[in-house]
Amino acid sequence: MNPEALSAALLAVIAPLAEARRPGAADGLTAADLVLDRPKNREHGDWASNAALKLAKGIGANPREFAAEIAEGLSAVEGIADVEVAGPGFINIRLDAAAAGALAKTIVDAGAAFGTNASRADEVINLEFVSANPTGPIHLGGTRWAAVGDSLARILASQGASVTREYYFNDHGAQIDRFARSLVAAHEGLPTPEDGYGGGYIVDIARRVALAYEGDIDALDADAKQEAFRELGVGFMFEEIKKSLHEFGVDFDVYFHENDLHESGAVERAVKRLDELGHIFEDDGAVWLRSTTFGDDRDRVVIRSNGTPAYISGDLAYYLDKRERGFNRCIIMLGADHHGYVQRLMAMCAAFGDEPGVNLQILIGQMVNLVKDGQPMRMSKRAGTVVTLEDLVEVVGKDAARYALVRSSTDSNLDVDLDVLQKRTNDNPVFYVQYAHARTHNVARNAANSGVDRSEFAPELLSHETESALLGALQEFPRIVAYAAEVREPHRIARYLEELAGLYHRWYDNCRVIPLGDNPVEPVHRTRLWLNDATGQVLRNGLDLLGVGAPERM
Repeated sequence: MNPEALSAALLAVIAPLAEARRPGAADGLTAADLVLDRPKNREHGDWASNAALKLAKGIGANPREFAAEIAEGLSAVEGIADVEVAGPGFINIRLDAAAAGALAKTIVDAGAAFGTNASRADEVINLEFVSANPTGPIHLGGTRWAAVGDSLARILASQGASVTREYYFNDHGAQIDRFARSLVAAHEGLPTPEDGYGGGYIVDIARRVALAYEGDIDALDADAKQEAFRELGVGFMFEEIKKSLHEFGVDFDVYFHENDLHESGAVERAVKRLDELGHIFEDDGAVWLRSTTFGDDRDRVVIRSNGTPAYISGDLAYYLDKRERGFNRCIIMLGADHHGYVQRLMAMCAAFGDEPGVNLQILIGQMVNLVKDGQPMRMSKRAGTVVTLEDLVEVVGKDAARYALVRSSTDSNLDVDLDVLQKRTNDNPVFYVQYAHARTHNVARNAANSGVDRSEFAPELLSHETESALLGALQEFPRIVAYAAEVREPHRIARYLEELAGLYHRWYDNCRVIPLGDNPVEPVHRTRLWLNDATGQVLRNGLDLLGVGAPERM
């Protein structure tokens, strides 16, 4: 019995009881209003409900007495083995083995679709992440966002949302000028400018620019030479960034160039829209956004008195552009150093007439540190000053890197222990989960060789305590995915997979799929194969949502 069926049964019992006490009390009451939770202690049953506590006051009932009436009604429902009342009125529900075990076949039949739904079909999401400046390789902070952002896109899409992955390509401003000066200096054999970029990649890009330029680049005057290195150098650097991300399993649907905002008139359109809404004013020759109206700590200059656009002008134009492209959810993932931007961006959203936290959501990610031999790694051979995406993948591989970066909440700093990620032991969380998946395939292969197939399914035979625990965890997968989408936290899926892997390993140690010795194949063996394959399917589905491989052999 799945949660939806159980909620429907609960509603069918509660509605007439509530009506009998107070006519009209059940009007508008739906199954969705009756929350079901998994008890932390499995001895308390398969499901728990606080419905009696929630509804008792409204119908003038004693919560525990009302719970007892509900329990009596539920006890007669097919598939429910036992119902008991606990505490002030909690209802603990235990399913019979057949009702619980039926889930194994449901999962196998659903395959890759298990855990998906269309609940977010009305959400058209623009998910902007990474967006590292094309002035160097992607550092660890950007690498974390690559893993988390791509996983979040997969999770949201699994719940029916239309998701566009977008990379904001910053090819406008002072950082690009410093990058160009650094390339020129490297080409000319001069020291890196004081505010410039160092590392072997600068020398590599400078060499590529000189070879690619049509003509004698050294014959150009200083300004033209810097512009040539800027234009070609940014292109080469961005090619490398895209290549690194692709090899990391992350591809974007849109690469949006910041420079286009300033050349297309988008800034002027955004200012005009805000002016029409009454939120623009002029003072001291500058154009201002009255952002304090919407909770900002001060009003913001949009166009300076000298006519040049201030930094926020690009934010205004970019947000309006996204909304005009049809996105009703704009999610932006930023590093910890951008925390101060959140207030002004939310004020901007409200100024356009939108709802902060709904039409615009900002996710802030904390720093990542690599630890090797108990000591932090701080330098990259290639980048010179930071550890990069390539450095991490080279040491531990793509799967371990992605999993390690996504399994912790982005709200906290993350220490990635390279020694642990290189181990092929249960101490390594990605190995632990992938090994569980590989083991399900090994069990299936051995079962086939021993004549055990899925020609029979008797769910009432899945009665061992480890089977009950495993089925309970499998049942949770759709809820975990839906909640991860709601709160934008992919790490919840990783932690779930680790728990599921542990329950599977314990089941494997206690319940045989293949008969011992020359004993005949029995219905319990065939039924357990369904449970084995269902677990493999859920592990595979979860790993896919994280962009991590699910090997069949290890």
